[in-house]
Amino acid sequence: MDEHRARRVADALRDRGIDAHLERAGVAQFGVRVSLPDGRQAIWDTDGTATLEAQVMRNGNLVGFVPVIEGSDDYDDAQTVDAIARTDYDKPIARQRPTAPPPAPALPREGGVFRRFLDGFRYR
Repeated sequence: MDEHRARRVADALRDRGIDAHLERAGVAQFGVRVSLPDGRQAIWDTDGTATLEAQVMRNGNLVGFVPVIEGSDDYDDAQTVDAIARTDYDKPIARQRPTAPPPAPALPREGGVFRRFLDGFRYR
């Protein structure tokens, strides 16, 4: 996932009330980090492949994963947001719910007024 797409997906998830953040996994490696209520974090798509998958981490240890979502290599931003929102992380091997839960109140976007300054004016 490129940086701009990861930022758009994280922003769209925050608009739905999901605590998502831009994940900087390395040099030119970006993804989406979803903070889960019990202290775990789902790190989505930082491996540079075209398909959508995630690792679920707690304190730096792998505690679960989301297997590759079939057909996700052709997903647009809205489909990616829906797939992440529909994921049920309750079991070590996460599954997709048939429908997404209702949206919660929107969370503020990260960076606020200084967002473009913090990111070096790299996006529109």
